[in-house]
Amino acid sequence: MHSFNSCLVHCVWSTKNHAPALNSDLRQRLWPYLGGIARENGMKALAVGGALDHVHILISLPGTLSVAKALQLLKGNSSKWIHETFPKFALFGWQEGYGAFSIGISGVEATTRYIRNQAEHHRKHTFREELRAMLRKHGLEYDERMLD
Repeated sequence: MHSFNSCLVHCVWSTKNHAPALNSDLRQRLWPYLGGIARENGMKALAVGGALDHVHILISLPGTLSVAKALQLLKGNSSKWIHETFPKFALFGWQEGYGAFSIGISGVEATTRYIRNQAEHHRKHTFREELRAMLRKHGLEYDERMLD
């Protein structure tokens, strides 16, 4: 029998120190670039979005790629690209950690809509509030210090 895999993950990570570095010009180029990184590494980016200080991406992972490796590829390659493409972002960096939340096939539409509506969402909620809600929704325990 052939191997079949359906592994959908909603990933989120922040800029270092939550710096509001992802201006609209950078985001317009970064979102497609993240999709390209995903494609080049056997993933499929179903939705990419975010705000000034963080990224959301809904990815479909191949069975041969762990979540940790996928995030390493996305964050590492995009950081390198930002440094090479935008000299004024010489001090740019991503935070060390990330959130990765499994999504069932029935949740793809709602998650995609959520990612694409980040601008609207963040008129009412901070990134920290958003992350707390995601952690609670997925039953994950955390200490407030872990959110920095």
